[in-house]
Amino acid sequence: MISALDVPLDLSQPPTITQQSPKDYIVDPRENIVIQCEAKGKPPPSFSWTRNGTHFDIDKDAQVTMKPNSGTLVVNIMNGVKAEAYEGVYQCTARNERGAAISNNIVIRPSRSPLWTKEKLEPNHVREGDSLVLNCRPPVGLPPPIIFWMDNAFQRLPQSERVSQGLNGDLYFSNVQPEDTREDYICYARFNHTQTIQQKQPISVKVFSMDSLNDTIAANLSDTDIYGAKPVTERPPVLLTPTGSTSNKVELRGNVLLLECIAAGLPTPVIRWIKEGGELPANRTFFENFKKTLKIIDVSEADSGNYKCIARNILGSTHHVISVTVKASPYWITAPRNLVLSPGEDGTLICRANGNPKPSISWLTNGVPIAIAPEDPSRKVDGDTIIFSAVQERSSAVYQCNASNEYGYLLANAFVNVLAEPPRILTPANKLYQVIADSPALIDCAYFGSPKPEIEWFKGVKRSILRGNEYVFHDNGTLEIPVAQKDSTGTYTCVARNKLGKTQNEVQLEVKDPTMIIKQPEYKVIQRSAQASFECVIKHDPTLLPTVIWLKDNNELPDDERFLVGKDNLTIMNVTDKDDGTYTCIVNTTLDSVSASAVLTVVARPNPPLDLELTGQLERSIELSWVPGEENNSPITNFVIEYEDGLHEPGVWHYQTEVPGSQTTVQLKLSPYVNYSFRVIAVNEIGRSQPSEPSEQYLTKSANPDENPSNVQGIGSEPDNLVITWESLKGFQSNGPGLQYKVSWRQKDVDDEWTSVVVANVSKYIVSGTPTFVPYEIKVQALNDLGYAPEPSEVIGHSGEDLPMVAPGNVQVHVINSTLAKVHWDPVPLKSVRGHLQGYKVYYWKVQSLSRRSKRHVEKKILTFRGNKTFGMLPGLEPYSSYKLNVRVVNGKGEGPASPDKMFKTPEGVPSSPSFLKITNPTLDSLTLEWGSPTHPNGVLTSYILKFQPINNTHELGPLVEIRIPANESSLILKNLNYSTRYKFYFNAQTSVGSGSQITEEAVTIMDEAMASRQVDIATQGWFIGLMCAVALLILILLIVCFIRRNKGGKYPVKEKEDAHADPEIQPMKEDDGTFGEYSDAEDHKPLKKGSRTPSDRTVKKEDSDDSLVDYGEGVNGQFNEDGSFIGQYSGKKEKEPAEGNESSEAPSPVNAMNSFV
Repeated sequence: MISALDVPLDLSQPPTITQQSPKDYIVDPRENIVIQCEAKGKPPPSFSWTRNGTHFDIDKDAQVTMKPNSGTLVVNIMNGVKAEAYEGVYQCTARNERGAAISNNIVIRPSRSPLWTKEKLEPNHVREGDSLVLNCRPPVGLPPPIIFWMDNAFQRLPQSERVSQGLNGDLYFSNVQPEDTREDYICYARFNHTQTIQQKQPISVKVFSMDSLNDTIAANLSDTDIYGAKPVTERPPVLLTPTGSTSNKVELRGNVLLLECIAAGLPTPVIRWIKEGGELPANRTFFENFKKTLKIIDVSEADSGNYKCIARNILGSTHHVISVTVKASPYWITAPRNLVLSPGEDGTLICRANGNPKPSISWLTNGVPIAIAPEDPSRKVDGDTIIFSAVQERSSAVYQCNASNEYGYLLANAFVNVLAEPPRILTPANKLYQVIADSPALIDCAYFGSPKPEIEWFKGVKRSILRGNEYVFHDNGTLEIPVAQKDSTGTYTCVARNKLGKTQNEVQLEVKDPTMIIKQPEYKVIQRSAQASFECVIKHDPTLLPTVIWLKDNNELPDDERFLVGKDNLTIMNVTDKDDGTYTCIVNTTLDSVSASAVLTVVARPNPPLDLELTGQLERSIELSWVPGEENNSPITNFVIEYEDGLHEPGVWHYQTEVPGSQTTVQLKLSPYVNYSFRVIAVNEIGRSQPSEPSEQYLTKSANPDENPSNVQGIGSEPDNLVITWESLKGFQSNGPGLQYKVSWRQKDVDDEWTSVVVANVSKYIVSGTPTFVPYEIKVQALNDLGYAPEPSEVIGHSGEDLPMVAPGNVQVHVINSTLAKVHWDPVPLKSVRGHLQGYKVYYWKVQSLSRRSKRHVEKKILTFRGNKTFGMLPGLEPYSSYKLNVRVVNGKGEGPASPDKMFKTPEGVPSSPSFLKITNPTLDSLTLEWGSPTHPNGVLTSYILKFQPINNTHELGPLVEIRIPANESSLILKNLNYSTRYKFYFNAQTSVGSGSQITEEAVTIMDEAMASRQVDIATQGWFIGLMCAVALLILILLIVCFIRRNKGGKYPVKEKEDAHADPEIQPMKEDDGTFGEYSDAEDHKPLKKGSRTPSDRTVKKEDSDDSLVDYGEGVNGQFNEDGSFIGQYSGKKEKEPAEGNESSEAPSPVNAMNSFV
């Protein structure tokens, strides 16, 4: 048995209705009527129609035609035929040799849009505060029209809680106001089906206020007393619709339930809805028309119950209860489905429906009630089920199930088709399926056969059968792989078999890598006019072609050249406020789609505050309020309030105060006699807004000054005067017109009266004829036309200073060392200072150097010692020199007389290095040294010290030799030296104090010509060349072995090698054999090892020299002259230990190599 499976159209099958017009079919009377009825079957079905329950002979009606190969009717009404002539109930039947299917009963009705009936509309005269209902009463149309109210200018009339339109189209006024007076209240009815609008005649409304009523108007109105001269009074709510306290409402299941309550009253009542004994359904409840309408969508039987609307204002409330009953037209529980049976098989058709009231079920076969249809021994009807057993080919037929109650009906066709067919697979062979990894894969195997075939799936060339939880096998033959992986790619074979045969089909599955956004756009906060950029970098399967689309707020990007879309980004130039929003990058392929979004927030300085208002004006305070401008997406942090004094400084704005951004009012303190204007500036993280427009001006009353001038000082400019200064008050501090200053002074500690003077427009007053530098009490008081400021505080000032009269006495000098001395003196009496004591100055200068009798230009140096100090240190003196000094006291006026000059001498020190060291005349065994005396001997030279030692080609230092040379010598010839040997020399001068810094030099003795010739001959011998090649080859092999071991990560046992074969370069010099100590290689920059040592009689200790052979190696760029002498350039670095020699700069040669073997 096959249920709900499409039968291939090349096989015999009963008709199936595929398309039909709706049950309630409203047609446009101006167009042809088309009643659809399409069906399929094998052989193709023929069609017939009934109209109002009787056969409709189409051939006899010239206006009706049936489309070829179709059951669709076309009624031509263009020839003056009215559509109303074809109103009725139509039903289509599709029939072939295996059965007949029928359509629903299709009710044809032309739409109607009738005109309003003519009526005489009287003007509505209404008292202010009363309720009013303007009736619309639209014509009955098909379908019902949509109602709305407009004026003569076709503008919709404004509606509110007070004025609104009811569900019946009437316009309700809860209470009328004078502004409701107008003559063009027009109700419009729009008939959508015919696209026409009908208009009611305008309605006039005149609202009278009791204050405007006069006797003439009252006489023209009716004799009733409703227009008595009573004021507008408030009224409690009264329901305008619905009337009474209760009403009933029936609605069908699945429809929209609309309940309405509109109330009159003053003030306008507020409507509230509740459901008695329950809650309003969540997510399906909506309030419309200012909560006057309760809307519940998709209602069900559970929504039945009592709904109460409550209208309330300050004077009371009223309510109405609507009892809602939800009925239901029939709806399917189980609709019958087509059956394909093989001969001898069993099956069932089930037709189950529900409704309120419960529907009745009836069966038809081939459009005829089953009770009067031909008998079929293979079927049995059991209520809503037909049971088939041992069917034969003649059992093929179409069965109809009808479920109906008073609210409607359902009709379903289901055929029984008896066939004997071997399996066939309908899915195309070798069809390619492509899916994304980690997503479901659905591989089709659409099949047909009778009896119903069994389906099996295999994978790959080995045809392994698919089983297990990783696969889902659907009834329609589809194979589902819930989570496809890359290894799911391959060939899948579907096999269908029944008792009549089997067939198979192969399809291909490809699993692609998913498309991913590996760099998503990020949230941006961008200032206005800046540039924003969003990234969207993707990764995708190489066989898929992605397309990237950018959206703004789920819409296309604006057509603006500022938006630049790149390969993997979106750039927005010159950002504006309109660019604010959500930007989404969507990546589409033929198989998947991914997206990522980011929000762009455009920020800017806030807009200026608005509507500045001054309230609460008092003499010394006022309240300022304002309305904040737009924040521009950056919260306002604070407001700055500034003021302008239009009386004293017009056009100049001053800071007043600031308040937090949440505050929009501030109480401001005011000063008297100021014409204030205020402005407000908003501040956010981006910056300050433009200032607001200025507030209105506010002039405060005059008053006495509140404060006195500040920074009052008394300082004399001459020995006989006192200059009194102060900072004048600003204009707004004057508190009134006529600002002046009362300046008062008297000598301190003297019983004198205050002397005063009043001045204006100045900030200085000079008192003449004062004693020199005496203290004065001073005060300055402000006053204006209204009086004085509070009593000012007193300050102490002094009259003018004069130069000090006395020099410091008892000057003593204590020499600490050759470059530092300490000077002492006695302080001068304070009265003799005649001013503020600022300190003492020590003048000192070098008279002459004791080691050189020649005098030079005298340069005096000055040291200042602040305050009342009586000693000081004199640094930076030159050794072995004669100095003089004097001391002077200093006040604000200047320096006093100098103390008598005091002479002192500095002791000897160590000399500077000799001015030069030059080595000339190299021979086989001698060198000539010349030098210059130190530039700064710093004493009497006692001798020169020369040290030298040889350096061989293995960078080792030889024994150190020291020679002392008398101080009066300037050259020396060194003899008995080795030929062709480099020597390093260390040279310094000495005084009785010690040795000065040294200079170094290097030189080479020349080579014997005969020896050089012999060495060259050896170097050109064949055996020597072969030996050198063998050594080079051995070195090359060792380098290759080391390179291979290094690449393999092997470790060289350094410690074992060092223990087994100690490096000769780090062996200490033995005292008994006189061998050389270590000499560091300049390439490695190695200092001498701590363990190395030389014989005590040949070692230069660290403290003896600062020379470093490392400096030598890096500082020399040497070469030889033709005579073999060495020419070098020295870096000027301070030389270090002689024993720490540097690498020789001599160029390598075969001769030198030979020497290294000797």
